[in-house]
Amino acid sequence: MLQYLKKNFRYLIPVGVFMVIYLTWFFIIESHVNTYTIIHTSLDDKIPFCEFFVIPYYIWFGYVVVCVMLAFFTDLETYWKTVIFLVTGMTIFLVISTLWPNGQNLRPLVFERDNLCTGLVEKIYSADTPTNLWPSIHVYNSIGSHLCIMNCSATKNKKWARAISFVTAILIILSTMFIKQHSCFDVTTAIIMAIVMTFIVYYKEIEERISQSRVKREEATAR
Repeated sequence: MLQYLKKNFRYLIPVGVFMVIYLTWFFIIESHVNTYTIIHTSLDDKIPFCEFFVIPYYIWFGYVVVCVMLAFFTDLETYWKTVIFLVTGMTIFLVISTLWPNGQNLRPLVFERDNLCTGLVEKIYSADTPTNLWPSIHVYNSIGSHLCIMNCSATKNKKWARAISFVTAILIILSTMFIKQHSCFDVTTAIIMAIVMTFIVYYKEIEERISQSRVKREEATAR
């Protein structure tokens, strides 16, 4: 593994450089913008606050890294596709946040319960302001990470890995709404953006699966 890392370490450098640019850009936006357009939908008011969803929300940070690194060590083609997918969405997010600063007022003023999970939610609230949230990167990157698992040579044929990844991604997406970090609008638009990027980045894989399905149907008909 060390030999592989030495040989291919250069492929991690662009990701590291982008993350520095991303975090710097985001910090500047958060520090210098004071006027925001509030995002809100009627559905947001019907979703109850549930602090237990903070657990999958935190899992997101490790989930994305694990998926990217798995592809890096086992399937460089999927690694680059995953990087392109994630970087494109995160860049679009930064541009939108710069041109159209946005925010939300969904967070509860007080918690009805006092437990470990509400304490974790408080930490998120204190570290991350309820601004510049559209589209949700938590949602978009979760979909991108699951697509990585679906296409990576090390996991695409392992049902258990795909199942765990799918459940994890779904729980993370739901968590953004249940801990009141994102509006349904943020989530929906992130999903739409992810669908568009899926067809752009994984069009060859989609064509192959469509072709395989067609062959199976023809074989089934011939029988």
